[in-house]
Amino acid sequence: MMKPLKRLMIAALDEDIGQEDITTNRTVPADARCHARLLAKQEGVLSGIDVFRLAFDCMKAHIKDWHAAQDGTRFKYGDELATFEGNARAVLTAERTALNFLQRLSGIATLTAKYVAAVDGLNVKICDTRKTTPFLRRLEKEAVVHGGGTNHRHNLFNGVLIKENHIRAAGGIDKAVRSAADGAHHLMKIEVEITTLDEFDEAIRAGADAIMLDNMSLDDMREAVRRAQARKVILEASGNASLENIRAMAETGVHIISVGSLTHSAPAADLSLLFL
Repeated sequence: MMKPLKRLMIAALDEDIGQEDITTNRTVPADARCHARLLAKQEGVLSGIDVFRLAFDCMKAHIKDWHAAQDGTRFKYGDELATFEGNARAVLTAERTALNFLQRLSGIATLTAKYVAAVDGLNVKICDTRKTTPFLRRLEKEAVVHGGGTNHRHNLFNGVLIKENHIRAAGGIDKAVRSAADGAHHLMKIEVEITTLDEFDEAIRAGADAIMLDNMSLDDMREAVRRAQARKVILEASGNASLENIRAMAETGVHIISVGSLTHSAPAADLSLLFL
């Protein structure tokens, strides 16, 4: 993971710097050292601290006396999340890129924690989706875990999820599920997306291991849970989940609720790097 991540960080720094950091290079002596601290300006959950550090290492900031909170740490306004010493030019040049990663990932962890708290006490998992930023999927999915959530598949190779267009192209739910089962090994689960109770029954008859209840009403979700009793089938609710309705969705009895907004709509955490 480190080599691809380092290549990604170098590309991100190159994008931000261009030919040079003209402001820093004209105002700060080349050998100047700084003492810096990372401060929280809101409540949240930390994620991406190693990526934050990597930005300075890629700029050869020669970091010393590094002290930082761990990923998954809950913080409040005013908390000091990291302190370190380094070459002032390198730290200033990498600052924005380092914070962009850290604020993005901590924002995802923070939003995930809110969803997890909203279903506290219920036997349900809050799960992410593949609606992630290109090239940042592994980091964003780690951030979901730091916030207390769980991961769906990381890529298309991780499992079979038959969705609406697959069903149409295959010629129906039964054909799609049976074809997938014939082409998968015995340890691979088959999940199928449905939108109605009739489709739910068809997926059950076809032998689906997991069923995604897509944009179904709470009443229909409860009925699907009832129909699935005594069957070894995983029920996943998906579509239009929000902090306002997530607990009601969980109370229907589904096992998993996948929430695309964890990664595609999380606001960045408000964090600031200041020199002492």
